[in-house]
Amino acid sequence: MTSAFNTPIPPERSLIEYPSQFPIKVMGAHVEGFAEAIVSIARQFDPEFNEATVERRPSKAGNYLGVTITVTATSREQLDELYRTLTTHPMVKVVF
Repeated sequence: MTSAFNTPIPPERSLIEYPSQFPIKVMGAHVEGFAEAIVSIARQFDPEFNEATVERRPSKAGNYLGVTITVTATSREQLDELYRTLTTHPMVKVVF
């Protein structure tokens, strides 16, 4: 098992127990299709993803949209790849 920095992390030292429900917050421009794109990515990594759990929060001025997805995390590798996919999407500004 490796981290996003390719440093091996033994399973006994991981702070996350797998499988577990893992929330991820994603920010992007408040444009049509943004939330749907995030849901589509979530489904690639969690086939059982429940769209009803998605939380949407527009910024105060309404220019940005925060989307929180909760996926079933099954491994560190899955989460690392999910973060990489989200951060490289052209509509995404920040993932945390």
